[in-house]
Amino acid sequence: MSETVREPTPPTLALVVGRTGKTGRRVAEQLEARGVPTRAVSRSSEIPFDWDDRSNWDAVLEGVSAAYVTYSPDLAVPEAPPAITAFTALAKKHGVERLVLLSGRGEEEAQRCERIALDTNPDWTVVRAGWFNQNFSESFLLDPLRSGTLALPAGDIGEPFIDVDDIADVVVAAMTETGHEGEIYEVTGPRLLTFAQAVEELAGATGRPLRYEQVPVEDFVTGMRAHGTPEVIIGLTRYLFETVLDGRNAYVTDGVQRALGRPARDFADYTRAAAATGIWDAPVIDEVGAS
Repeated sequence: MSETVREPTPPTLALVVGRTGKTGRRVAEQLEARGVPTRAVSRSSEIPFDWDDRSNWDAVLEGVSAAYVTYSPDLAVPEAPPAITAFTALAKKHGVERLVLLSGRGEEEAQRCERIALDTNPDWTVVRAGWFNQNFSESFLLDPLRSGTLALPAGDIGEPFIDVDDIADVVVAAMTETGHEGEIYEVTGPRLLTFAQAVEELAGATGRPLRYEQVPVEDFVTGMRAHGTPEVIIGLTRYLFETVLDGRNAYVTDGVQRALGRPARDFADYTRAAAATGIWDAPVIDEVGAS
């Protein structure tokens, strides 16, 4: 079986939808570092982009030959399929040759959006991912870890946490090389870890006595409401813990290897590098006890 031949073909203008997100920021930075003209958009960008307001979509897509698309808040929400249908149709009309859609592992609703994109153009690419390593250091898991205890409604189901830098590398490759046409890259880390095991590895990397506590999902949701979390995010969180974390994703894949010709980064490599930045250090308490 012959290897896929990949040739560099930089886009004339690359679009990144979701420039402030974990993956979008990294993809934009990589493209710009390579000298690729890049239009990274969000609600606050020079040309604003909003999934709920299509008035600027033509301007966003003008002159674009490659695009990276992330849908917020998640492809699992009912509003996602019509939005993806409209956006991909417009991207095709504007002559976008390469489009990479970030999708979710084990989410039937997300897979529906994948089909919409690939039915629009079979040469486009899907990157399907689950829980990010960086959720522990750049998202809602950070503050609990700094306090010493991470409490989640997740039990003994293993998750092959994927590094966001790997996702960005795969996306940039698909946007700037041949050989990724029509691929669905399901990307994972190289091994399964429960959340308790992940916290144990974080504790080893930081030298702090971090602990994991499993809590009922209703208690977790109550805590989210007490902190003013929007109901759409609460619903997605419940969906992730009650449905997606049921064991359906408890296996590793070769998506990173297929796309990049190298193994995926290990969770231990991530924990060492992130711990060295001091990101999980305990909060500093002043004299009067306020953090």
